[in-house]
Amino acid sequence: MIRILFFALALLLSACSKPPIVEQESFVFGTLVQVKVWGEDEQHASAAIGKVLREFDRLHKVLHAWQPSELTNLNAALAKGEALKVSAELAGMLRDAAKQAAQADDLFNPAIGKLIALWGFHSDEYKPALPDTKLVDALVKAQPRMSDLSFEGDTVGSKNRDVQIDLGGYAKGYALDRAAEILHKEGVKNALVNIGGNIIALGEHGNRPWKIGVQHPRKPSAILTLELYDGEAIGTSGDYQRYFEVGGKRYCHLIDPRSGQPVQGIQSVTVIAPRGAGAGVLSDVASKPIFIAGSKDWRAAAAKMGIEAAMLIDANGEVYLTNRFAKRGEFLEKNLKVHALD
Repeated sequence: MIRILFFALALLLSACSKPPIVEQESFVFGTLVQVKVWGEDEQHASAAIGKVLREFDRLHKVLHAWQPSELTNLNAALAKGEALKVSAELAGMLRDAAKQAAQADDLFNPAIGKLIALWGFHSDEYKPALPDTKLVDALVKAQPRMSDLSFEGDTVGSKNRDVQIDLGGYAKGYALDRAAEILHKEGVKNALVNIGGNIIALGEHGNRPWKIGVQHPRKPSAILTLELYDGEAIGTSGDYQRYFEVGGKRYCHLIDPRSGQPVQGIQSVTVIAPRGAGAGVLSDVASKPIFIAGSKDWRAAAAKMGIEAAMLIDANGEVYLTNRFAKRGEFLEKNLKVHALD
């Protein structure tokens, strides 16, 4: 009896000695959001996570591209050729997004909201229907760009009435950076924040880095795992996240602003953004121009965005990695055609 009690007590003490992971989930930005905190008192961790999730809800309402929001108010003004004073936060985001767009040679282009809507992606459900080619061609000819925006303090205008802002390729990264700021402020040292595959790591998971999986673009499982270190962020763009099919052809929400057409020939792109201010934004933004650049030019696009660790999976399922990424990933599937590049 004494031995049994001693064994039970040992198990209890062992369990108590391991700091728990406190985890909460939500659905924001049209995707599943997970926040994990390791090594903190449950009450403290839950309170900190709650602040993060409330911030996500706030940003969702500010930045929604088709439901009433501060962003839709701005877009309505731009369509009329009018300028509008916005919050300092939104103005700052737009200035930063414009810089990112210039760096990406406008392959990252949040000004093509009209094109995204025309293809049916300003909706919670995607109908299998192709848009009028004349309307697509007209918007391509209009060349809406972030450089069309003008700023006077927090007042934003545009010389191009076809500019409609969609920050879908920026907002999740911004939210990751805000989550990191909140958690640091709350004294949380070790956490993992996942917004639909856009992930940022704080600290460690015990005495090891956080280990994450990267979604397989054609299977409901991870294609590889890797360790994410303190302050790093990872982002994936894929043709499997938001798409519809017509005539057996897949049309995804990632649209090439040069053609006005959804990108073909690429299944997914994953990037690792190094630790530093704005790592979340960079992880979200950088995957877009790399995806749009395609199989021939993706490495040049990655270099322009300052990304050294990147992975591209083409239409045939072949995997291309930079050496920096290859050193980090551990594939879970055999018989993949993997090309590690200098």
